[in-house]
Amino acid sequence: MDGKAYLSVSGEVKSALAKGLPVVALESTIITHGMPYPQNLAMARDVEDVVRKAGAVPATIAIMDGRLCVGVSGDDLERLAVEGHRAAKASRRDVAALLASGEMAGTTVATTMQIAALAGIAIFATGGIGGVHRGAEDSFDISADLEELGNTPVTVICAGAKSILDIAKTLEVLETNGVPVLGFGTDDFPAFWARTSGFKVDHRFDTAAAVAKMLSIQSDLEMGGVLIANPIPEADAWEPEAIEAFITQALADAETQGIAGKATTPFLLKRIFELTEGRSLASNIALVKNNARVAAEIAVELAAIEANKASVHRP
Repeated sequence: MDGKAYLSVSGEVKSALAKGLPVVALESTIITHGMPYPQNLAMARDVEDVVRKAGAVPATIAIMDGRLCVGVSGDDLERLAVEGHRAAKASRRDVAALLASGEMAGTTVATTMQIAALAGIAIFATGGIGGVHRGAEDSFDISADLEELGNTPVTVICAGAKSILDIAKTLEVLETNGVPVLGFGTDDFPAFWARTSGFKVDHRFDTAAAVAKMLSIQSDLEMGGVLIANPIPEADAWEPEAIEAFITQALADAETQGIAGKATTPFLLKRIFELTEGRSLASNIALVKNNARVAAEIAVELAAIEANKASVHRP
């Protein structure tokens, strides 16, 4: 028995994969831990609509009822959204235990990549990746997302690393793990709510077709995951200095309250939501939708390339 024995793939997603149609994986910690109900449910449905309008099939991923669920929708999606913070937050180390217990869980970037790869999905859209936390030289708090990107052949489209992280160290770890960091229409690595971080990407691509060509070659070479940094739309972006002030306050509040480990990111996102009087949530939703659209466009182009490869080699 292998990991696929624990997969439950929806009929729509299974059919799309069998036909070589474009599919985009979507994570679920943004639903369970990223924003409150009912905004999380509305966001999840809107993001799936964005993927469909761009020509791909959405595949929201979560752990539910002792299964690795790919293509969560309908009543199950609502159940996940209502559960919210009561659900577990599943990183790679938690997967087997959660399957054994039957507990519901939102999947992080690392776990969503793992499950997407098992299902045969190559493209994944999220908000922002985890990374090296500020003060990691003392806490050693480094997200499993970074190692997963080095090992798992899934492309992640995001708005960079969350501004609450140490972006310089995050990029260093990605380099160490051999992860190509591509800028979609940008030379500068974005910082989630801000379009710029002051750090450069490895390579810039300006069209979905150009990215898809690179990803096809990356797959042929069996060289692991790729990170595509797609800046938040200008209309929804914050100036780096403005969001930094809120982050500094949220970090101080976390230290005062003794928040640490996997509870840190959800706490900081919630505190920044409070400090910005909800404006950070609107930006968060905008960047997730933008990433989903770009991911779907890339998935469409990549599916066309792979279909052409298959036709060339077909006897």
